[in-house]
Amino acid sequence: MTTSTTPHSDTPFTVDDPINKQILSVSEDKIQGFVSRPFEAIAQQAGLDLDVVLTRLRAMVQAGTIRRIRQTLLSTSLSPGALVAWEIDNEHLNDAFDYMFKEDPFSGHVVIRTCDTGTAGSTYRLWTTLKVPKPFSLDKHCQWLCAKTGATRYRMMPAHKLFVLGVGHVRRRELSPGDRIDAPATVQDTTVIDLTEDDWKVLMAMKREFSVDEIVANPWEARAAEAGLSVEDFCAAGKRLNELGVIGRFSTFLEHVKKHKDGSTVTRYNALFHWAVPQGMEMQAGKEVGRHMCMTHAYWREGGPEFNNVNIMGVAHGLDKDLLLEHKAAIDAHLQEAGIPVSYTNVFWGGRSEIKPSEISPIAYREWITQQGENPERFQ
Repeated sequence: MTTSTTPHSDTPFTVDDPINKQILSVSEDKIQGFVSRPFEAIAQQAGLDLDVVLTRLRAMVQAGTIRRIRQTLLSTSLSPGALVAWEIDNEHLNDAFDYMFKEDPFSGHVVIRTCDTGTAGSTYRLWTTLKVPKPFSLDKHCQWLCAKTGATRYRMMPAHKLFVLGVGHVRRRELSPGDRIDAPATVQDTTVIDLTEDDWKVLMAMKREFSVDEIVANPWEARAAEAGLSVEDFCAAGKRLNELGVIGRFSTFLEHVKKHKDGSTVTRYNALFHWAVPQGMEMQAGKEVGRHMCMTHAYWREGGPEFNNVNIMGVAHGLDKDLLLEHKAAIDAHLQEAGIPVSYTNVFWGGRSEIKPSEISPIAYREWITQQGENPERFQ
Protein backbone atom coordinates (compact mmCIF):
# COMPACT_ATOMS: atom_id res chain seq x y z
CA MET A 1 0.00 0.00 0.00
CA THR A 2 1.52 3.30 -1.06
CA THR A 3 1.77 6.29 1.27
CA SER A 4 2.64 8.80 -1.43
CA THR A 5 0.53 11.97 -1.31
CA THR A 6 1.20 12.94 -4.93
CA PRO A 7 -1.62 11.84 -7.25
CA HIS A 8 -0.88 10.95 -10.84
CA SER A 9 -1.55 13.84 -13.20
CA ASP A 10 -4.04 11.71 -15.12
CA THR A 11 -6.09 10.73 -12.05
CA PRO A 12 -9.78 11.51 -12.77
CA PHE A 13 -11.03 14.40 -10.63
CA THR A 14 -14.60 15.02 -11.83
CA VAL A 15 -17.76 14.31 -9.86
CA ASP A 16 -19.27 12.24 -12.65
CA ASP A 17 -16.34 9.81 -12.94
CA PRO A 18 -17.86 6.44 -11.85
CA ILE A 19 -15.27 5.68 -9.17
CA ASN A 20 -15.31 9.24 -7.81
CA LYS A 21 -19.11 9.10 -7.72
CA GLN A 22 -18.87 5.83 -5.80
CA ILE A 23 -16.53 7.47 -3.27
CA LEU A 24 -18.49 10.72 -2.92
CA SER A 25 -21.77 8.90 -2.42
CA VAL A 26 -20.23 7.69 0.85
CA SER A 27 -17.78 10.43 1.79
CA GLU A 28 -20.18 13.37 1.66
CA ASP A 29 -22.34 12.32 4.60
CA LYS A 30 -22.15 8.60 5.41
CA ILE A 31 -19.22 8.59 7.89
CA GLN A 32 -20.97 9.68 11.04
CA GLY A 33 -19.24 10.50 14.32
CA PHE A 34 -15.57 10.11 15.16
CA VAL A 35 -13.79 7.26 13.37
CA SER A 36 -10.18 6.39 14.12
CA ARG A 37 -9.49 5.47 10.46
CA PRO A 38 -11.98 7.59 8.49
CA PHE A 39 -10.51 7.04 5.01
CA GLU A 40 -10.54 3.28 5.58
CA ALA A 41 -14.21 3.57 6.57
CA ILE A 42 -14.95 5.39 3.28
CA ALA A 43 -13.09 2.72 1.33
CA GLN A 44 -14.95 -0.12 3.06
CA GLN A 45 -18.39 1.40 2.52
CA ALA A 46 -17.58 2.30 -1.10
CA GLY A 47 -16.21 -1.19 -1.79
CA LEU A 48 -12.85 0.14 -2.97
CA ASP A 49 -9.18 -0.26 -2.03
CA LEU A 50 -7.89 2.36 0.41
CA ASP A 51 -5.11 3.38 -1.97
CA VAL A 52 -7.67 4.15 -4.69
CA VAL A 53 -9.74 6.26 -2.31
CA LEU A 54 -6.73 8.24 -1.06
CA THR A 55 -5.46 8.90 -4.59
CA ARG A 56 -8.86 10.00 -5.90
CA LEU A 57 -9.55 12.27 -2.91
CA ARG A 58 -6.16 13.95 -3.27
CA ALA A 59 -6.81 14.54 -6.96
CA MET A 60 -10.26 16.01 -6.31
CA VAL A 61 -8.89 18.33 -3.60
CA GLN A 62 -6.05 19.52 -5.83
CA ALA A 63 -8.44 20.15 -8.72
CA GLY A 64 -10.86 22.07 -6.50
CA THR A 65 -13.69 19.58 -7.00
CA ILE A 66 -13.64 18.98 -3.25
CA ARG A 67 -13.61 22.25 -1.35
CA ARG A 68 -12.41 20.73 1.92
CA ILE A 69 -12.17 17.49 3.89
CA ARG A 70 -12.68 17.76 7.61
CA GLN A 71 -14.16 16.28 10.74
CA THR A 72 -17.29 18.28 11.43
CA LEU A 73 -18.53 19.06 14.91
CA LEU A 74 -22.13 19.37 16.04
CA SER A 75 -21.75 23.09 16.58
CA THR A 76 -25.32 23.39 17.92
CA SER A 77 -24.10 21.33 20.89
CA LEU A 78 -20.94 23.40 21.32
CA SER A 79 -21.94 27.02 20.86
CA PRO A 80 -25.11 29.11 20.79
CA GLY A 81 -25.89 30.03 17.22
CA ALA A 82 -28.52 31.34 14.86
CA LEU A 83 -29.49 31.84 11.27
CA VAL A 84 -29.36 35.62 10.87
CA ALA A 85 -31.14 37.65 8.20
CA TRP A 86 -29.73 41.13 7.60
CA GLU A 87 -31.43 44.18 6.12
CA ILE A 88 -28.79 46.17 4.21
CA ASP A 89 -29.22 48.66 1.39
CA ASN A 90 -28.11 47.43 -2.02
CA GLU A 91 -25.19 49.87 -2.11
CA HIS A 92 -23.52 48.14 0.84
CA LEU A 93 -24.75 44.59 0.23
CA ASN A 94 -21.67 43.11 -1.44
CA ASP A 95 -19.25 44.88 0.90
CA ALA A 96 -21.20 43.47 3.86
CA PHE A 97 -21.04 40.03 2.25
CA ASP A 98 -17.26 40.33 1.93
CA TYR A 99 -16.87 41.45 5.53
CA MET A 100 -18.96 38.57 6.92
CA PHE A 101 -17.08 36.02 4.82
CA LYS A 102 -13.52 37.34 5.05
CA GLU A 103 -13.32 39.19 8.36
CA ASP A 104 -15.69 37.45 10.77
CA PRO A 105 -14.53 33.95 11.73
CA PHE A 106 -17.80 33.29 13.57
CA SER A 107 -20.02 33.69 10.49
CA GLY A 108 -20.23 30.48 8.46
CA HIS A 109 -22.59 30.28 5.49
CA VAL A 110 -22.92 33.70 3.85
CA VAL A 111 -25.61 33.94 1.16
CA ILE A 112 -27.37 36.73 -0.73
CA ARG A 113 -30.98 35.62 -1.17
CA THR A 114 -34.01 36.86 -3.10
CA CYS A 115 -37.71 36.13 -3.01
CA ASP A 116 -40.75 37.67 -4.66
CA THR A 117 -40.77 41.44 -4.12
CA GLY A 118 -43.30 42.49 -1.51
CA THR A 119 -43.45 39.14 0.27
CA ALA A 120 -42.55 38.84 3.94
CA GLY A 121 -38.85 39.38 4.50
CA SER A 122 -38.00 40.42 0.94
CA THR A 123 -35.92 43.36 2.23
CA TYR A 124 -33.63 40.95 4.13
CA ARG A 125 -31.12 40.09 1.40
CA LEU A 126 -28.08 38.86 3.33
CA TRP A 127 -28.32 35.60 5.29
CA THR A 128 -25.60 34.12 7.48
CA THR A 129 -25.14 31.40 10.03
CA LEU A 130 -23.50 32.69 13.19
CA LYS A 131 -21.92 30.95 16.19
CA VAL A 132 -20.84 32.87 19.27
CA PRO A 133 -19.45 30.64 22.04
CA LYS A 134 -20.44 31.05 25.66
CA PRO A 135 -20.06 33.26 27.66
CA PHE A 136 -20.21 35.76 24.80
CA SER A 137 -23.41 37.24 23.35
CA LEU A 138 -24.93 36.55 19.93
CA ASP A 139 -26.87 39.80 20.06
CA LYS A 140 -23.82 41.92 20.93
CA HIS A 141 -21.87 40.27 18.11
CA CYS A 142 -24.69 41.13 15.69
CA GLN A 143 -24.62 44.74 16.88
CA TRP A 144 -20.86 44.77 16.20
CA LEU A 145 -21.47 43.45 12.69
CA CYS A 146 -24.13 46.11 12.04
CA ALA A 147 -21.61 48.82 12.92
CA LYS A 148 -19.03 47.24 10.62
CA THR A 149 -21.28 46.56 7.62
CA GLY A 150 -24.00 49.22 7.66
CA ALA A 151 -26.78 46.71 8.29
CA THR A 152 -29.86 48.52 9.59
CA ARG A 153 -31.77 45.57 11.05
CA TYR A 154 -31.25 41.90 11.72
CA ARG A 155 -33.38 38.95 12.73
CA MET A 156 -31.73 36.16 14.76
CA MET A 157 -33.37 32.76 14.35
CA PRO A 158 -31.81 30.15 16.66
CA ALA A 159 -32.66 26.52 15.91
CA HIS A 160 -34.97 25.02 18.52
CA LYS A 161 -34.68 21.56 16.97
CA LEU A 162 -32.89 20.00 13.96
CA PHE A 163 -34.51 17.37 11.75
CA VAL A 164 -31.97 17.06 8.92
CA LEU A 165 -28.31 18.05 8.87
CA GLY A 166 -26.30 16.63 5.99
CA VAL A 167 -25.21 17.07 2.41
CA GLY A 168 -25.00 14.16 -0.04
CA HIS A 169 -25.41 16.23 -3.22
CA VAL A 170 -24.20 13.38 -5.44
CA ARG A 171 -26.78 10.95 -4.02
CA ARG A 172 -29.58 13.53 -4.16
CA ARG A 173 -29.18 14.17 -7.88
CA GLU A 174 -31.23 11.09 -8.72
CA LEU A 175 -34.16 11.70 -6.35
CA SER A 176 -37.73 12.13 -7.55
CA PRO A 177 -40.15 14.61 -5.93
CA GLY A 178 -41.78 12.97 -2.94
CA ASP A 179 -38.98 10.47 -2.25
CA ARG A 180 -38.82 10.11 1.50
CA ILE A 181 -37.70 7.77 4.25
CA ASP A 182 -40.17 5.33 5.82
CA ALA A 183 -40.34 6.97 9.24
CA PRO A 184 -40.44 10.54 10.56
CA ALA A 185 -37.04 12.21 10.80
CA THR A 186 -35.06 11.90 14.01
CA VAL A 187 -35.06 15.01 16.19
CA GLN A 188 -31.70 16.47 17.14
CA ASP A 189 -31.47 18.66 20.23
CA THR A 190 -29.60 21.97 20.41
CA THR A 191 -28.55 21.97 24.07
CA VAL A 192 -25.02 23.37 24.46
CA ILE A 193 -22.62 21.05 26.31
CA ASP A 194 -19.90 22.56 28.48
CA LEU A 195 -16.39 21.25 27.79
CA THR A 196 -12.99 21.59 29.45
CA GLU A 197 -10.09 23.51 27.94
CA ASP A 198 -8.37 20.16 27.22
CA ASP A 199 -11.46 19.02 25.32
CA TRP A 200 -11.33 22.19 23.24
CA LYS A 201 -7.66 21.59 22.40
CA VAL A 202 -8.57 18.18 20.99
CA LEU A 203 -11.53 19.57 19.05
CA MET A 204 -9.51 22.46 17.62
CA ALA A 205 -6.87 20.02 16.32
CA MET A 206 -9.55 17.63 15.05
CA LYS A 207 -11.80 20.02 13.13
CA ARG A 208 -9.30 21.82 10.89
CA GLU A 209 -9.55 20.82 7.24
CA PHE A 210 -6.99 18.38 5.85
CA SER A 211 -4.32 19.45 3.40
CA VAL A 212 -3.54 17.16 0.47
CA ASP A 213 -0.50 15.81 2.34
CA GLU A 214 -2.73 14.84 5.28
CA ILE A 215 -4.98 12.56 3.21
CA VAL A 216 -3.29 9.41 4.48
CA ALA A 217 -4.29 6.14 6.07
CA ASN A 218 -3.88 7.44 9.65
CA PRO A 219 -4.79 11.15 9.49
CA TRP A 220 -5.04 11.59 13.25
CA GLU A 221 -1.38 10.88 13.98
CA ALA A 222 -0.21 14.44 13.21
CA ARG A 223 -3.30 15.99 14.82
CA ALA A 224 -2.65 14.04 18.02
CA ALA A 225 0.90 15.39 18.16
CA GLU A 226 -0.50 18.90 17.66
CA ALA A 227 -2.73 18.40 20.70
CA GLY A 228 0.18 16.98 22.72
CA LEU A 229 -1.29 13.46 22.87
CA SER A 230 -0.45 10.01 21.62
CA VAL A 231 -2.65 8.90 18.73
CA GLU A 232 -4.26 6.32 21.05
CA ASP A 233 -5.18 8.99 23.63
CA PHE A 234 -6.36 11.36 20.89
CA CYS A 235 -8.68 8.71 19.44
CA ALA A 236 -9.94 7.81 22.92
CA ALA A 237 -10.75 11.50 23.48
CA GLY A 238 -12.49 11.59 20.10
CA LYS A 239 -14.65 8.61 20.99
CA ARG A 240 -15.54 10.12 24.38
CA LEU A 241 -16.49 13.45 22.77
CA ASN A 242 -18.52 11.52 20.21
CA GLU A 243 -20.45 9.86 23.03
CA LEU A 244 -21.13 13.33 24.48
CA GLY A 245 -22.85 14.20 21.19
CA VAL A 246 -20.55 16.96 19.95
CA ILE A 247 -18.98 15.21 16.93
CA GLY A 248 -20.63 15.41 13.52
CA ARG A 249 -19.61 13.56 10.37
CA PHE A 250 -16.26 13.10 8.67
CA SER A 251 -16.97 14.66 5.32
CA THR A 252 -15.76 15.72 1.91
CA PHE A 253 -17.35 19.03 0.95
CA LEU A 254 -17.89 19.70 -2.74
CA GLU A 255 -17.94 23.08 -4.37
CA HIS A 256 -21.67 23.69 -4.81
CA VAL A 257 -22.32 26.45 -7.32
CA LYS A 258 -18.78 27.38 -8.35
CA LYS A 259 -17.56 25.76 -11.54
CA HIS A 260 -15.16 22.86 -11.20
CA LYS A 261 -11.99 22.53 -13.26
CA ASP A 262 -13.92 20.68 -15.99
CA GLY A 263 -16.57 23.44 -16.15
CA SER A 264 -19.28 21.45 -14.37
CA THR A 265 -21.13 22.35 -11.17
CA VAL A 266 -22.58 20.09 -8.46
CA THR A 267 -25.62 22.31 -7.94
CA ARG A 268 -26.96 25.50 -9.47
CA TYR A 269 -29.85 26.48 -7.20
CA ASN A 270 -30.02 26.81 -3.44
CA ALA A 271 -33.55 27.10 -2.07
CA LEU A 272 -34.49 28.03 1.51
CA PHE A 273 -38.07 26.86 2.08
CA HIS A 274 -40.31 28.50 4.70
CA TRP A 275 -43.49 27.09 6.23
CA ALA A 276 -45.75 28.50 8.96
CA VAL A 277 -47.55 25.76 10.89
CA PRO A 278 -49.77 26.06 13.98
CA GLN A 279 -48.09 26.56 17.32
CA GLY A 280 -47.66 23.18 18.96
CA MET A 281 -47.23 21.33 15.64
CA GLU A 282 -43.65 22.41 14.96
CA MET A 283 -42.14 19.06 16.02
CA GLN A 284 -44.59 17.01 13.96
CA ALA A 285 -44.14 19.24 10.92
CA GLY A 286 -40.35 19.24 11.17
CA LYS A 287 -40.21 15.46 11.36
CA GLU A 288 -42.43 15.16 8.27
CA VAL A 289 -40.42 17.73 6.27
CA GLY A 290 -37.23 15.98 7.37
CA ARG A 291 -38.44 12.68 5.88
CA HIS A 292 -38.00 14.08 2.39
CA MET A 293 -34.63 13.03 1.04
CA CYS A 294 -34.15 16.20 -1.03
CA MET A 295 -33.62 18.23 2.14
CA THR A 296 -30.03 18.90 3.21
CA HIS A 297 -31.16 20.87 6.27
CA ALA A 298 -34.45 21.13 8.11
CA TYR A 299 -35.09 22.87 11.41
CA TRP A 300 -37.55 24.60 13.69
CA ARG A 301 -36.71 28.30 13.76
CA GLU A 302 -38.98 31.22 14.57
CA GLY A 303 -39.03 33.75 11.73
CA GLY A 304 -41.12 36.27 13.68
CA PRO A 305 -43.36 38.95 12.16
CA GLU A 306 -40.61 39.96 9.70
CA PHE A 307 -41.15 36.61 7.95
CA ASN A 308 -44.88 36.15 8.54
CA ASN A 309 -44.22 33.96 11.61
CA VAL A 310 -42.78 30.99 9.71
CA ASN A 311 -41.41 28.33 12.03
CA ILE A 312 -40.22 25.43 9.86
CA MET A 313 -37.34 26.04 7.45
CA GLY A 314 -35.28 23.82 5.22
CA VAL A 315 -32.70 23.90 2.46
CA ALA A 316 -32.54 21.95 -0.80
CA HIS A 317 -30.03 22.18 -3.66
CA GLY A 318 -30.31 21.20 -7.29
CA LEU A 319 -29.39 21.79 -10.89
CA ASP A 320 -32.98 22.47 -12.02
CA LYS A 321 -35.09 25.22 -10.43
CA ASP A 322 -38.40 23.73 -11.58
CA LEU A 323 -37.44 20.36 -10.11
CA LEU A 324 -36.70 21.99 -6.74
CA LEU A 325 -40.16 23.56 -6.83
CA GLU A 326 -41.61 20.12 -7.59
CA HIS A 327 -39.80 18.76 -4.53
CA LYS A 328 -41.32 21.53 -2.43
CA ALA A 329 -44.81 20.90 -3.89
CA ALA A 330 -44.47 17.25 -2.88
CA ILE A 331 -43.56 18.29 0.68
CA ASP A 332 -46.51 20.71 0.77
CA ALA A 333 -48.85 17.93 -0.33
CA HIS A 334 -47.38 15.54 2.25
CA LEU A 335 -47.92 18.04 5.06
CA GLN A 336 -51.54 18.40 4.01
CA GLU A 337 -51.97 14.60 3.92
CA ALA A 338 -50.42 14.40 7.39
CA GLY A 339 -53.04 16.82 8.71
CA ILE A 340 -50.61 19.70 9.28
CA PRO A 341 -52.07 23.03 8.11
CA VAL A 342 -49.70 25.49 6.46
CA SER A 343 -50.91 29.08 6.73
CA TYR A 344 -48.01 30.61 4.78
CA THR A 345 -45.05 29.42 2.74
CA ASN A 346 -42.26 31.05 0.75
CA VAL A 347 -39.00 30.30 -1.05
CA PHE A 348 -35.79 32.34 -0.73
CA TRP A 349 -33.40 31.62 -3.58
CA GLY A 350 -29.67 31.75 -2.99
CA GLY A 351 -27.41 33.84 -5.21
CA ARG A 352 -23.84 34.76 -4.32
CA SER A 353 -22.67 32.41 -1.57
CA GLU A 354 -19.60 31.36 0.35
CA ILE A 355 -19.26 28.68 2.99
CA LYS A 356 -16.66 28.27 5.68
CA PRO A 357 -16.71 26.50 9.06
CA SER A 358 -17.72 28.87 11.84
CA GLU A 359 -15.19 29.26 14.63
CA ILE A 360 -16.81 28.01 17.86
CA SER A 361 -14.07 28.07 20.49
CA PRO A 362 -14.44 30.49 23.43
CA ILE A 363 -10.63 30.69 23.52
CA ALA A 364 -10.59 31.83 19.88
CA TYR A 365 -13.39 34.35 20.46
CA ARG A 366 -11.60 36.02 23.35
CA GLU A 367 -8.38 36.24 21.32
CA TRP A 368 -10.18 37.58 18.24
CA ILE A 369 -12.21 40.29 19.94
CA THR A 370 -9.09 41.42 21.83
CA GLN A 371 -7.28 41.72 18.47
CA GLN A 372 -10.12 44.01 17.33
CA GLY A 373 -9.14 46.40 20.15
CA GLU A 374 -12.22 45.56 22.20
CA ASN A 375 -12.64 44.48 25.80
CA PRO A 376 -13.97 40.91 25.75
CA GLU A 377 -16.08 41.59 28.84
CA ARG A 378 -18.19 44.05 26.79
CA PHE A 379 -19.30 41.17 24.57
CA GLN A 380 -20.64 38.97 27.35
